[in-house]
Amino acid sequence: MAKEKIQAKCLTNIRSARPKTPVIGVFSPCDPRIDKDSRKRAQNIIAMTADTIAGTVVLPDKTAVPVVYSDVLVDSEKQADIVAEQFRKAGVDILVCCPDTWAFPQLTTISVLQQFPKNTPINITCGNSGPKPGVVYAHATTGAIAQYGRMVHLNVGNWPDTGMNPKMSEATATNLIDWCYAAVTAVALRGRRAMLFGHDSMGMETALAHILPTRNTFGIELTRLDMKLLADMLQKQAYDKKELAALRGWIDKYIGKRLELCNQADSERFNTSLAMYLICRDLMADLNAVGGGFMSQLEWGSDLRGIPLPVADCMESMFNSTFDHNGPKPPCAFATENDVQGLLTMLFMTYLSGGNPPLFMDFRKVWEAWEITELAKKLGITIPKNADWAVKGLVDGNNSGSASFDWSAKPGASIKQIMDGISMPLADAGYFPGGGNSVTFMTPAGIEGIAGRMTYSAICDKFSIIWDQACTTTVPEKLGRAMCNLTTPTWPHTFVVPKYATMMEYKQFAPANHFHMTWNLPVARLQYWMDLTGVLNVAPWAARPKFVEGVDRPLPLIYLINGGEESYKMKD
Repeated sequence: MAKEKIQAKCLTNIRSARPKTPVIGVFSPCDPRIDKDSRKRAQNIIAMTADTIAGTVVLPDKTAVPVVYSDVLVDSEKQADIVAEQFRKAGVDILVCCPDTWAFPQLTTISVLQQFPKNTPINITCGNSGPKPGVVYAHATTGAIAQYGRMVHLNVGNWPDTGMNPKMSEATATNLIDWCYAAVTAVALRGRRAMLFGHDSMGMETALAHILPTRNTFGIELTRLDMKLLADMLQKQAYDKKELAALRGWIDKYIGKRLELCNQADSERFNTSLAMYLICRDLMADLNAVGGGFMSQLEWGSDLRGIPLPVADCMESMFNSTFDHNGPKPPCAFATENDVQGLLTMLFMTYLSGGNPPLFMDFRKVWEAWEITELAKKLGITIPKNADWAVKGLVDGNNSGSASFDWSAKPGASIKQIMDGISMPLADAGYFPGGGNSVTFMTPAGIEGIAGRMTYSAICDKFSIIWDQACTTTVPEKLGRAMCNLTTPTWPHTFVVPKYATMMEYKQFAPANHFHMTWNLPVARLQYWMDLTGVLNVAPWAARPKFVEGVDRPLPLIYLINGGEESYKMKD
């Protein structure tokens, strides 16, 4: 009898696609020989671990990352297959294992892990419990996974040795949540894209779009568009004119007379800059882009052989901000001068921080302490005792574009408080004959975070991040004006004091003319993310200890058995 021909299935059409949100799956192995209460306790720990993560890990738009768990205890390969299938159906692409008992590594966690792609992040979090003991299993499994060459992070924390419903300690939870942020950042950005207008601005090869390494390392696509498209869309007025009027009205409301305009032509040029924001925003939405960049100099606004067009400063600042004329929004990392490595730095830090605004700065002038003291004496200014800048010095970070509005005030400030500190003077006609307006403010003191910069080496085909913890500072107003006037007073200024780097080290080890800062970004998150992506960890400051307990993440075992972190990453 002839077999019926099987027909291929045509999928139902959909109008649009949404990028996949990462899903975290929590499970636990168990020893099949133990008592019923111990097994129930293990199931309770799975739920407790999942609940600890749920709602605490968010994407930049503040959407909580989904967390699922299986209460099927993985005793052997059969249960491993069941849990793996549950997780596949739930879309899980990040694994958290929370053992409380001994089990058999190859029959349990390894049998689950091997059913997922090699780049699936996995974390083993356990209490330092003695009765069964889960910590022994954690060490055995971490060691086994590391030996066959897969990255696994171990979080040996604490929860009570006894009791049916133990709770993990705050420190254990913090370490797990930091790791989850790193895993989500690595996974969420795979297959996403950034929209780039133009080529490398001003021949800055530290800003190049390394297309193939970016794709291979991070899974990110760089969509390159010609600036002629933007110029044409401006000429065609390919934007909502009512929305442009509303956006201009919003600027007029919050900035008022601090928007410098000498005539109607200035006003029209500024409106062109605002229209650029609307056009680029819509293009990025069509592309489902997570970030962008704009070349600006030289061809767009500075080359007199063509027709110079208005600067993009306001557009770039609005993308990087947590709000615009429509209200709160996620910051969208956007690089001036089409600095793609700057874009990637800001993009990763924005995701790692759960949506905190990035700051784009020139590494403009490094002030050693003696230089500030000398200038203060000339101005007749008394230096406060023990001021951080008087002891260590500071970096004056400022650039004509891409400075998030948020950095004009401290975290938590209202939109009005933020905008009250911002002015928009006319752009320097010498640099920008196309006209338009700059954005300027002075960042307040006391904002802590990570300042750093991504770079790339063709020799080893690896990305690196050179970074340090940092804090913003301010100096007496008269002194500050003098310092800003020595650079460009009409641009945003952020005075940055690194935690460990000396000013000499900072001056010598800068990988480019730009650097970036994101507030409230834990060091461990950045380190976990570098582990998961193979990015080289560069913090060469002589004063920084090799390991800072409570700040740094513990080194993964796979580094220790392969000659160290750098050795492993260079082999991987």
